[in-house]
Amino acid sequence: MPKYLTYIDKYDENISNINIPNIGIVYRNYFKKTNLKEILKIKLKCKEKGFKFYISNNLKLSLKINADGIYLPSFNTKMFLKNKTFKKDFLIIGSAHNYREIFEKKKQGCNLIILSPLFKSKKNNKALGINNFNKLTQNFNIKFLALGGINNNNIKKLKMLNIEGFAGISYFQKKNRPKIN
Repeated sequence: MPKYLTYIDKYDENISNINIPNIGIVYRNYFKKTNLKEILKIKLKCKEKGFKFYISNNLKLSLKINADGIYLPSFNTKMFLKNKTFKKDFLIIGSAHNYREIFEKKKQGCNLIILSPLFKSKKNNKALGINNFNKLTQNFNIKFLALGGINNNNIKKLKMLNIEGFAGISYFQKKNRPKIN
């Protein structure tokens, strides 16, 4: 299970700049037609770097390319994988923003839930905050990653959370990203 997670929507050479152990890459492209050649190129780069690779919202494709798992975004409420059989380390990751969505992801069979937004950011003025985040995670026997507004100024606050690690987009794709302890 990855401790860190980032998202991409196309092949990008910057994947090579990520030198973080125990990271997973989620390919999520909701706007273009699926390009199998590009996805396989991303998967190969992930394999070279030792990253886990997940496909968003497409179980058939995830199984076809032998990905490490699937990512179910919060808007996916239809795919139920709880009683399905997959390879041993196949991970089902879900995304949630509130109690109802966490409950839904657990019902769908997710092994890991990305809960967001933790902190306010330029893109998002709403945030759960430390206390609400912890309240939401305490009643579920499932692993969580935090997402949203994580930066140099608040990264140490993550130690106050009931999480396995965190997810981000810009945090992991910056060349001058801060060191992770």
